[in-house]
Amino acid sequence: MIEKDGFRFLENDVSDFKSLTEAFEKTSIIFHLAARKIPRYGDALSTLKVNNEGTKNVFEAAAAHNCKVVLASTSDVYGKGIPPFRESDDLLIGRSDIRRWSYAVSKVFDEHLALAYHNEKNVPAVILRFFGTYGPRHHRSWWGGPQSVFIDQILNDEEVTIHGDGRQTRSFMFIDDLIAGIITASEKKDAEGEIINLGSDKETSILDLAKLIGKIIDNTREPRIKLIPYESFGGGYEDVKRRIPDLAKAKMLLGFSWQVELAEGLSKTIEWHKQNLLIN
Repeated sequence: MIEKDGFRFLENDVSDFKSLTEAFEKTSIIFHLAARKIPRYGDALSTLKVNNEGTKNVFEAAAAHNCKVVLASTSDVYGKGIPPFRESDDLLIGRSDIRRWSYAVSKVFDEHLALAYHNEKNVPAVILRFFGTYGPRHHRSWWGGPQSVFIDQILNDEEVTIHGDGRQTRSFMFIDDLIAGIITASEKKDAEGEIINLGSDKETSILDLAKLIGKIIDNTREPRIKLIPYESFGGGYEDVKRRIPDLAKAKMLLGFSWQVELAEGLSKTIEWHKQNLLIN
């Protein structure tokens, strides 16, 4: 535990209910961001277990201490639907024998859990579906998103490894914009009991992302691209071809709009990678 000037830092396991309920004893708002992500090479059981048990523990502790909860969900819950994704859309999750959907299923369960605690135990809850976020200090592997991997690969003069054909598209929101949206959601009474998209509505292909990062780092040459087939992941991995949010609800309830353009945010992120290139 670290304490300084009214700040207290505790490192606990979200699966440990006792430590959570003790930590939240004098808390008014819980920002629940802990989760395991999409299992590419295995470990679906851990994804399901940690996400569902952890969220149940958070809401039990919140109910015990009368805390509001801001739950981080994911755009992955939209599955194979048709973008731009609206919060009122039906969710089209892939087959159960495709391992990658275990993450989406776990977060759908978390959303239902949040709404059940909100409606049945009066826990103020806001559900935020995050679309792709990036920035300094993100994990420098696929856990942190494709930009993290691409930046380090290009800085190290390595091939840029892209899954599939690179034509799949995503939206990318700089971390400062995400934090602003989260804080606003925590302050708005009208957001309680609601599901809200947070992201950028500018669509970028993964291949164009790699090329843009390469141009910012060295505009004299394009990065060397290596395409990695999805079959290498095993478990019948299935990608989502397009992922873009409808932000009308975020604008209406939160007054939210993203501010940082992709090239600007990537430049700041690249500078952080340069300063920490030798740090694992």
